[in-house]
Amino acid sequence: MTIDINLGIEETQPVTVNALRFAEDCELEILYADETAEITLSSVSVNRPGLALAGFYDYFASSRVQVMGNAEMYFLYKMEEKDSDKAFASLVSNRLPCIIISRGLSPTKNMVKTARENGCPLFRSKKITSELVNELINYLNETLAPKKSLHGELVEINGVGVLITGNSGIGKSETALELVHRGHRLVADDSVEVKRIKNKVIGSAAPAIRDFMEVRGVGIINVRNMFGVASVLSETGIDLIIQLEKWNDKKAYDRLGDLQLSENILGVEVPKLLLPVMPGRNIAVVVEVAARNMRMKEVGYDALKELEKRVF
Repeated sequence: MTIDINLGIEETQPVTVNALRFAEDCELEILYADETAEITLSSVSVNRPGLALAGFYDYFASSRVQVMGNAEMYFLYKMEEKDSDKAFASLVSNRLPCIIISRGLSPTKNMVKTARENGCPLFRSKKITSELVNELINYLNETLAPKKSLHGELVEINGVGVLITGNSGIGKSETALELVHRGHRLVADDSVEVKRIKNKVIGSAAPAIRDFMEVRGVGIINVRNMFGVASVLSETGIDLIIQLEKWNDKKAYDRLGDLQLSENILGVEVPKLLLPVMPGRNIAVVVEVAARNMRMKEVGYDALKELEKRVF
């Protein structure tokens, strides 16, 4: 009988990470890892290789980071040394990204030697297995997330991440600066690093320019130093895109809020508004109102629907 088994391996574009950096990021003790070794990560999932140690390699997820907890280690502890060595050697021969022993458990007598012979980085964590696995999955989701760079301003307004886009010189930075002055938080100025984690788009600033903003006629300012630590945020989800464009009296703009525009970012459809810019219009206030209106819709209140009920 043929059994159709879906491994559920969430493969992504591979990313290489230096083994020492991986250990530092994940708070791991290095049992064996060459200083120049690169770990290839290609799956956001983590594998427990208990069945593999027992000799069952059908559907073995060799592309995943392998975590060995109590069950796997005590399985090896209770075996004869030659059988234990054979089982572990068979495991590391599969070109694994790395192996992590949890709970601070001791490796078997020849485990480090076998890992070195096969070029398989071997680490140890003091964390319990479930905690380690959860933290690894979070790290892998972050590291392997699809990424791109967008031109615009990213601000957080009352918990709503707003990406302000538009042609150069339209007033994006000035709008973001006014929003910060009104008590909201700047995430990124001019260049926004965007990544997708599951079905959420997250935006941040490149580390080198974080907290800084260019203001035409003034120059570069440090928003954190000028407005305080509460005026900046390291990252936020992008919940709304507002595109600024020069007012065109021949163009019909949304007046009721019933147009359902969106923009695709890394495969996620993000709601979008077109906001015409004209002399005397306070764009920052309008952007703030748009974000507040979106939040109210999310909790169930829609002003247009209420108006329709009153009128009709």
